[in-house]
Amino acid sequence: MEVINKHNTVQQLLTVEQEVQQILNASRNAKTAKLKQAKEEAEKENADFHAQMEVDFQRKHAEGGGHSGPLKRIEQETEAFHHLKIDAARISNDIVRMLLEYTTVTN
Repeated sequence: MEVINKHNTVQQLLTVEQEVQQILNASRNAKTAKLKQAKEEAEKENADFHAQMEVDFQRKHAEGGGHSGPLKRIEQETEAFHHLKIDAARISNDIVRMLLEYTTVTN
């Protein structure tokens, strides 16, 4: 009778061990699924964030904002100065002639 009880006890232990193994496997699978879902959500949020940043950058760039605003103003002022320099070179001979005429007029 004692051998039968030992056999039953061993059988019960094996059954419990299998149940514990099934519970552990289910827990691992659930953990893996949650990690996968969290990773997918993080990747989606990251992609959304980058897309929004790109939209903001393009909007600011189109408006001339950000760092391009001061650069654009400097370029415009440089171009205006260049035009003034060309105009001055074009009329400088006439101005010199006029000054000479007015200062050397004999009475």
